[in-house]
Amino acid sequence: MKVVQRVLAWVGIALLVILSGGAAYAGWQAHAFNASMERTYDVPVPTITLSRDPAVIERGRHVADALMPCSNVNCHGADLAGGHTIDFGPIGRVTGPNITPANLGLAYSDGELARLLRHGLKKDGRSVRFMPVHESNWLRDDDIVAVISYVRSKGAVDKDNGPFDLSTMGKVLDRRGALAFDIARRIHHDHIEIAPQPAPTAEYGRFLGGLCTGCHGEHLSGGRPDGWPPQFPTPPDLTPHETGLKEWSFADLSKMLDTGLRKNGEMVKEPMPRDSFKGWDDTERQALWAYLRSLPPSPLGGR
Repeated sequence: MKVVQRVLAWVGIALLVILSGGAAYAGWQAHAFNASMERTYDVPVPTITLSRDPAVIERGRHVADALMPCSNVNCHGADLAGGHTIDFGPIGRVTGPNITPANLGLAYSDGELARLLRHGLKKDGRSVRFMPVHESNWLRDDDIVAVISYVRSKGAVDKDNGPFDLSTMGKVLDRRGALAFDIARRIHHDHIEIAPQPAPTAEYGRFLGGLCTGCHGEHLSGGRPDGWPPQFPTPPDLTPHETGLKEWSFADLSKMLDTGLRKNGEMVKEPMPRDSFKGWDDTERQALWAYLRSLPPSPLGGR
């Protein structure tokens, strides 16, 4: 009996040490996250000139709606007045804010919006939260001007911003690279690569493929990210592997973008912004396909 009691005592001590160490690690990571989010980046606000040209505004609408995609229901919504609240369970809640002139659109100058889209920085020079600027800041200067011109053309919508709560677990997952909440830390502010002119090439497709990395992983081989909301499906493999798109054709990809239907007839689910991606033009589709076919085959889960 004494031996059992001693074993149980040592097990209890070991568990206490593990729990204490885990709590200390989580506290240290949360502190690092908070410190990073309080950092002010020394990035100047550019001077830009907006356009009232309908063609430029339409280009801005296309980029904002189809590529970024700002108007998705899980981002800023169709009227840009705020999206649905995403419940990450114990990680927290995330809501895209109202960016119309009745809210944040009024608070930011044109130059500050341009800096936000390029560097992921708020008006005060600190990092934005969760907005995946690091996946789309390769946009050419003329496209950024077009996007801001489009946003400025939208009417004001009087709507309060939804909740944004982030727990210690969410901060730890951000620091571990599993989820991205601290955006500016992920951007090399002195070395931002800008995309070439749109063309149906793998070179341009590489930038478009970057829009998919937040869900499908850096290597686009899918798998379930740490902290992924339970209501969201596992992101699939997009590489030409047996577990991915090996048997797909360009027509299969284009049909999926248009209808949301995979090759096997299943409908893609949120957070895939299928209502936005169906707006991709043929150049963008061909470019993305060329890039995906150029990837090394990687089994599902390699992220």
